[in-house]
Amino acid sequence: MITIYETSKAGSRHDLVTSIIDQNASKEEIIITDQFDQTMQGFGGAFTEASAYNLSRVEQEIREKLLKAYFDPIDGIGYNMGRISINSCDFGLGTYDYVQPYDESLKSFNISRDQHIIDMIKEATKIAQQDLQIVASPWSPPFWMKDNLKAIKGGKLLKKYYPLWAQYIIKFIQSYQNQGITIDALTIQNEPAANQRWESCLYDDQDEKDMVLVLGKALKEAHLNTKIYIWDHNRDVMFDRASNILKDKEAASYVYGIAFHWYDNDQFIEVKKTHDAFEDKHLLFTEGCQEGGPHLHSYEVAERYGKNMMHDIFNGTEGYIDWNLFLDTTGGPNHVNNLCSSPIMVDVFPETMILNPSYFYIKHFSKHILKGSKRLISSSKNILHNVFLRTDGTYVAVLMNPFDEPYYVNSKNNKVHFETLLPAHSIQTIIIQ
Repeated sequence: MITIYETSKAGSRHDLVTSIIDQNASKEEIIITDQFDQTMQGFGGAFTEASAYNLSRVEQEIREKLLKAYFDPIDGIGYNMGRISINSCDFGLGTYDYVQPYDESLKSFNISRDQHIIDMIKEATKIAQQDLQIVASPWSPPFWMKDNLKAIKGGKLLKKYYPLWAQYIIKFIQSYQNQGITIDALTIQNEPAANQRWESCLYDDQDEKDMVLVLGKALKEAHLNTKIYIWDHNRDVMFDRASNILKDKEAASYVYGIAFHWYDNDQFIEVKKTHDAFEDKHLLFTEGCQEGGPHLHSYEVAERYGKNMMHDIFNGTEGYIDWNLFLDTTGGPNHVNNLCSSPIMVDVFPETMILNPSYFYIKHFSKHILKGSKRLISSSKNILHNVFLRTDGTYVAVLMNPFDEPYYVNSKNNKVHFETLLPAHSIQTIIIQ
């Protein structure tokens, strides 16, 4: 039995379709082997303060509808992952820390500012009917721990504060645990090579390696199983950063994987290089979005998501975490006016949900490629694709045609046999049972 879902520029949105074969269309065969590569962790988005605030601006019925659209495994798109910031990030209502200035005792540590984020995670978890895999990332340590005495515009964490910052992060993990939320993994620093006008902090290779050693030991001493990902910045130099840190055997022993973002002009080869060089480490995409405002109803943004997800997963990525879950129709709020788009936008005053085409492109992956699915090694000439074996024995193929002409696509693999007409500018998920 074969089931096909399709989203296209012509208007379909994850619709069930019956494939009509057009022998005049350009032909493409997907060569699928019986060899496996990575096992998938899943898909998700970021529980930012902006997202929590936007949910607070609508009635409970609409709030639940918005969360179900992402996290409901049946009626939504089945997200099972999420990302949160340690301290504030730009997508929030202002800059904040969890302690009072210069409190080196950390006695004032308090995460009450995050309560609306915590509530959102709990609601999403209930809807998902499973514990969400949460990744935490710091944008900046408290300003007084840094050499520029600012949370914004880069600066570096002073070496003398590495141990205290590690204890701060441990208090964060434990505070969330006390609220019933497990922090599955964390990154050393969000975008450690970016000097931004919002919360940011700079780490070179040596800095990050040193922090890995300090934090890795601190987590072990605190009996926490939270995983550590390094880099958490763009693909273009992820291989170099990973190489420089992982050549230190002790540091490598604390590193679970390499996290990365997409703001780098599609340097997909760096993902493959990193995957092939460090087979014992795990690759996780932790942020991507359309910059420069809300981009309502943009199909081009959807294709950007599709292209990035296709290439990154094809090259060994195990999970894909989008940026903000919910932005309003201005592309915010963002306390430094760094407005962006999200797959679901909230039109606050009429209290309506806007599903951008990017939402449906993500759905073609997240709804059907369940945690534990294994990617089969495959190849093609033109059509972007990924093929998986799910834990229930079902095969799933995701195909994307970014071109102006339709393609007749087929696979003759004994276990994954299909043929379909893939319209111009479309994506299909094919389920073979």
